[in-house]
Amino acid sequence: MPAMKRLTDTGLPFLKMHGLGNDFVIVDARARDIEITPALARAIAHRQFGVGFDQLAVIQKGTGDAHLVFYNADGTTSAACGNATRCIARHLMNETGKSDLTLTTDRGTLIARDAGKDLTSVNMGPPQLNWQDIPLSEEMDTLELPIEGSPVATGMGNPHCTFFVEDAEAIPLEEFGARYEHHPLYPERTNVQVAQIIGPDHIRMRVWERGVGITLASGSSSCATAVAAARRGLTGRKVQIELDGGTIWIDWHEDGVWMTGPTCHVFSGTLTPEFLESLG
Repeated sequence: MPAMKRLTDTGLPFLKMHGLGNDFVIVDARARDIEITPALARAIAHRQFGVGFDQLAVIQKGTGDAHLVFYNADGTTSAACGNATRCIARHLMNETGKSDLTLTTDRGTLIARDAGKDLTSVNMGPPQLNWQDIPLSEEMDTLELPIEGSPVATGMGNPHCTFFVEDAEAIPLEEFGARYEHHPLYPERTNVQVAQIIGPDHIRMRVWERGVGITLASGSSSCATAVAAARRGLTGRKVQIELDGGTIWIDWHEDGVWMTGPTCHVFSGTLTPEFLESLG
């Protein structure tokens, strides 16, 4: 692994950022070849022996302003990560002075904009509403799955399962999320949301992320929940969502699902040669 050998000589610089408590380690690979293995991702994710993150994001050169690759805490990859995309967009805006960016991901091309008042918006693209695109294991109505609670299935570049409940706080999310993440209807596992309608176009949501567990926020989960609520006729297409980590705003337009919220650059650091060598 030549890339890893070079890293064990020099260390690996990174940024620690979060969007509403949804936290990320961000590695800039635009100027050097950096190999992120599942083992390295898991080691960095460990909150005692590593740095800790909900997702790790790698910035690469792309056809637009950058190409983004995402890793979950268990070392698996994800095509989309909304809050990480917003964080990286804000970092690149600060770096370049641009207020509009074009970012490519395995989900597709995403547009990011400076929304003013220290807020960043990203268009996460159109939602995937057909069973085979999410994907589900068999053909069915995605608006009402044959699961207790009749959740809604939505794809946002990653699969989602949204339960509308009377009281989001009352759900034992650690047990609930783990159970449905691995439901056989979802061959690639799923993110799980419990959402409570608390007012007109106002939602309280808690989230279990596949490959991670309970997180304080999730951008793609917020988009999926907003789409599910609008499809059910519970809200309009523009909603405010209260997450454990704060407030995010979702607006489902014809051109895609726009998400807007704050970001924070917590610190910059370097993974030491000693840490990288310990991985073998």
